[in-house]
Amino acid sequence: MRAKQADENDVLVRLRDVHTSYGAVRAVAGVDLELLRGETLGLVGESGSGKTTLARTIVRLVEAELGEIVYDGQDITRLRGEDLRRLRRRIQMIFQDPYSSLSPRLRVSYLLNEPYVINKIPQSDRYSVAELLELVELSPEQASKYPHELSGGQARRVGIARALALRPEFLVADEPTSGLDVSAAAAILNTMKELGSRLGLTYLVITHNLNVVGYIADRIAVMYLGKLAEIGSAGDVLDSPAHPYTRALIAAVSEPRAHRPSARLAIAGDIPSPRNPPSGCRFHPRCPYAEERCRVDEPRLEAVSPGHTVACHIWRVVQADSSSASLERPPDAHSSLGLHS
Repeated sequence: MRAKQADENDVLVRLRDVHTSYGAVRAVAGVDLELLRGETLGLVGESGSGKTTLARTIVRLVEAELGEIVYDGQDITRLRGEDLRRLRRRIQMIFQDPYSSLSPRLRVSYLLNEPYVINKIPQSDRYSVAELLELVELSPEQASKYPHELSGGQARRVGIARALALRPEFLVADEPTSGLDVSAAAAILNTMKELGSRLGLTYLVITHNLNVVGYIADRIAVMYLGKLAEIGSAGDVLDSPAHPYTRALIAAVSEPRAHRPSARLAIAGDIPSPRNPPSGCRFHPRCPYAEERCRVDEPRLEAVSPGHTVACHIWRVVQADSSSASLERPPDAHSSLGLHS
């Protein structure tokens, strides 16, 4: 998949100043983001960065406190009743833990038919169970099994098949390879890529694994403590990171080359609580580049190059250091996960 040039008609999802809170905790704190039709956007960050809350807000499993979510030209932020049910046929979520999202008392065949019953879909508009299983490369014999009889990879595939049942155009995948061994993770990513091309899907992939986004994503958005730190094409973000946090994430999984200077950049401490975020730049307590203005003034997203933006006061210094240190992008997914094109 290739990154696309943004055009108004290409935009499927647009977020404008979205805020989501859990009581006193603001997990998403003013996010502006666009997803283009047919692209895969990787949303990365540490646990606690707000990425899963943002994804659940987009699919309306969690309500936005402020802001707009525009889907295919329509503000969906306040949809209710039948309008919301129609929207959810077009947007589906692949959950991180397939076993918890699949009832253990129901066979796979029932689980795959259940979305049709809930949404009262006529028989003529349904995939058969065999067709859904074939889409995700499972044999028809899996239809009679219960979730606990499936391997982790098989259960994940059933979750994908269930998400595809209503013929959505937008899939949100939360940590799609979490808990899987290397071969199963590779197979899941290849299946997702193939389905994306065949069915014209748009993906939002939430992960902390830069190997995953480096393989599957057209663009990458880096999130830290409820805000976006950097957004750009996968090539720009991985090869020329402009935010210290992005650089640190890449360095943490990169393999240093013997003939090049070490590019490792430690991230000091733990991610702060969103209940009481730092003033100024939220990353400044952990940032080796932090200056006084970073502690006081909150940076806004600004252009590094066309399609590549960053929220950092000193991004030019960071980007120059990344280049001079020959910072390596994460190990190629083909070698680290055993993937094929």
